[in-house]
Amino acid sequence: MHRLTHFNPAAARRQHGISLIESLVAIVVMALGILGILGVQMRTLTDTSTTVRRAQAIRLIEDLSERMRVSPNALLSITDYESGYSEKGSALTASDCANTACTPAQQAKYDLKQWKTTVEQTLPGGQASIFLAPGETVDANRRQLGVMIAWRENERDITDSDDKKIYKNNIDTTKIKVGDEWKEAGGDTTCPTDKTCHLQYLPVAARCAPYDNGSGTKALYCS
Repeated sequence: MHRLTHFNPAAARRQHGISLIESLVAIVVMALGILGILGVQMRTLTDTSTTVRRAQAIRLIEDLSERMRVSPNALLSITDYESGYSEKGSALTASDCANTACTPAQQAKYDLKQWKTTVEQTLPGGQASIFLAPGETVDANRRQLGVMIAWRENERDITDSDDKKIYKNNIDTTKIKVGDEWKEAGGDTTCPTDKTCHLQYLPVAARCAPYDNGSGTKALYCS
């Protein structure tokens, strides 16, 4: 003979709402998963943007290298290419070397104005600094220029200053790690605050040979 189980109304009332709680938990778990995926996607987009900007900076430096290569003698006017971040392309004055004959010094100023304007138009908050290679101290033997291009930072917001410094040092090609210390690769030239930078050194070629014409000034001889 089967014994009937006594039905307890109070216990049945206590079980009401369990399905709703399970649904809410599932929604919360799903929302966390979606937020995690979005975070990964945003990080990927940021890294991709940084990579694209750095590739643009490299192409811009190659453009400057080509301008110097076709100049009659960029090596003779190497100091005329020096220019800090504060010197904007639109503010520089230069002769119109595209339509008139220019001296090497005038050609350098013209190329600098055109190139810096392109940097500002290509990169967000684009700036450029061109400086003499710090390893070359004798003016007569200078053969390289350092070029550092900076653009607006587009990295994740790291609240801890030490963590952010470590993160920026690892992605900033203007920094080199010597032992446990980070040092500037460009001598006295540094990357501006809140900017991401790319540093590269360019060899300056001499298409025409400079010679002393007897008056104490250098002239050009192009064969």
